Amino acid sequence: MGSTALPCPFVLIDSASRVHAWSHSGNVMNEPRRAAIGTVSIGEGKPLALIAGPCVIESREHTLRLAEAIKRICAARRVPLVFKASFDKANRTSAASFRGPGLEKGLAILGEVRRALEIPVLSDIHEPTQAQVAGEVLDCLQIPAFLCRQTDLLLAAAATGRCVNVKKGQFMAPEEMVNVAAKLREGGCREFLLTERGTFFGYHRLVNDFTALPRMQILAPTVFDATHSCQRPGAAGNMSGGDRQFVGTLALAGVAAGADALFMEVHDDPDRALSDPATVFPLDRLDDLLDRVSRVAAIVRNG
Repeated sequence: MGSTALPCPFVLIDSASRVHAWSHSGNVMNEPRRAAIGTVSIGEGKPLALIAGPCVIESREHTLRLAEAIKRICAARRVPLVFKASFDKANRTSAASFRGPGLEKGLAILGEVRRALEIPVLSDIHEPTQAQVAGEVLDCLQIPAFLCRQTDLLLAAAATGRCVNVKKGQFMAPEEMVNVAAKLREGGCREFLLTERGTFFGYHRLVNDFTALPRMQILAPTVFDATHSCQRPGAAGNMSGGDRQFVGTLALAGVAAGADALFMEVHDDPDRALSDPATVFPLDRLDDLLDRVSRVAAIVRNG
């Protein structure tokens, strides 16, 4: 049988090729693949950085105590630290779940962490109206995975002039983040990070494609979120479940795959954490894990 002609021109466009072509357009490739969060530079030629802190601000005292402890652990290992904590967990499974102190009080606490401990701070925003006021305090604004395609939110974050960390949606291929990067650049943002935090694999399950890190690295420095990747979204009924015992395994794998930074939620009493108790990593085990990932990072970077 002869070949059947298609009724109209039909072109298959390889998404990875589109990312590669976009990244070479304009002046993108003339710029180092780096992003600055306060005094911490993340990306090409820079050491592995850690973005860490509690899932949510539980209190001023707890936040300051935890930030000081994490800073001490990182300083002993010369691991650059960006402290993270959410002022509002707007996407909790249940309306009855603890959300945090809110924008005004939460930013005041994060500002105190920044001043008292002299470390950069990061938190997530959920609405465009939060961007400007948050940008006056935070060194980096984070866009949650479920909101990563929201144009107005991305443009508002870009307009602050701060670094922006965008978590890849659990429903997106890494190549689709080219559109997110384009929106940020159109909004004037030149320093941003893209974070891998797992992909939906049926109900209540996430898996990681570690090739997402080098695929997105064409666009920007990449971060691997080791704790959220262990979540089981909504699996605990009125909250997310998870498998904390695999955080270390995934952290090592993410660093081995070339992540520029590691993202981890850390708590001094995980089972009593007010958000994500199934996946937050124990503070008293952070030093050992950082020792191990640092050895892997050295091999990856130095051969």
